[in-house]
Amino acid sequence: MTLGPVGNSSSMTSSFLLSGIPGLENMHIWISIPLCFMYLVSILGNCTILFIIKTEPSLHEPMYLFLSMLALTDLGLSLCTLPTVLGIFWVGARDIGHDACFAQLFFIHCLSFLESSVLLSMAFDRFVAICRPLHYASILTNTVIGRIGLASLGRSVALIFPLPFMLKRFPYCGSPVLSHSYCLHQEVMKLACADIKANSIYGMFVIVSTVGVDSLLILFSYALILRTVLSIASRAERLKALNTCVSHICAVLLFYTPMIGLSVIHRFGKKAPHLVQVVMGFVYLLFPPVMNPIVYSVKTKQIRDRVTHALCY
Repeated sequence: MTLGPVGNSSSMTSSFLLSGIPGLENMHIWISIPLCFMYLVSILGNCTILFIIKTEPSLHEPMYLFLSMLALTDLGLSLCTLPTVLGIFWVGARDIGHDACFAQLFFIHCLSFLESSVLLSMAFDRFVAICRPLHYASILTNTVIGRIGLASLGRSVALIFPLPFMLKRFPYCGSPVLSHSYCLHQEVMKLACADIKANSIYGMFVIVSTVGVDSLLILFSYALILRTVLSIASRAERLKALNTCVSHICAVLLFYTPMIGLSVIHRFGKKAPHLVQVVMGFVYLLFPPVMNPIVYSVKTKQIRDRVTHALCY
């Protein structure tokens, strides 16, 4: 998509305007109540997961170390959008400078793709635990886990680092209104008064090389896991093996479903109602950080017992 110059230099904008929920501006203060509750659940839930894993020596295992990476990433995602979202719904603060917007979208996209990498790492953990149980401890050592974490972070930073600079070179004129309460690359680039073909191609390359590759590898891991589980003679043992994967499968669905949906709407759903974009945006960034701690607390006995013990005593 190419946008030609609009207006003259006097119409150039130095900031963008973030949006709340269209048509419901008079109810923003009331809508902020469930939003605040979701942010509170996300922050407290992920901090609780991190605290339990850190303070309980029995949880210093690969599965829980990867879970702590997921919780840390979810915590970062929540904190990235918290200032602008609550600023809009509490006091109507819609203005955001270009540099602040570019910084926010860098962290949002970087953490989103980091979460994709962590989910892939967790799938690998489940694959080794079920398909290579005798080699589990020797394959997933603390050193290997640390290297996986650093490689995941390095990939995300390396791929997202050019985006703010690619956006910064554009002039922005005409309407500076963004569809969401935070900045996203696919939205900001459409406001540029210039040829954005390079940004569009690079953005698609980043999505395919991260979310696309990761999701395929996760599916492949579970195909191998399912083949191994079906070869187990005991039905009880098969169910026990599959039960260890339920929390991770839920986390994968919570993350990839809204992300893919939002990407499709931004790229191909030009006729989709604006409200759909806004709702999908909130689901994409708020739902996984809120639900992941709940899912893992409910489905993981060790964490559930620690949370119950903390609440009772």
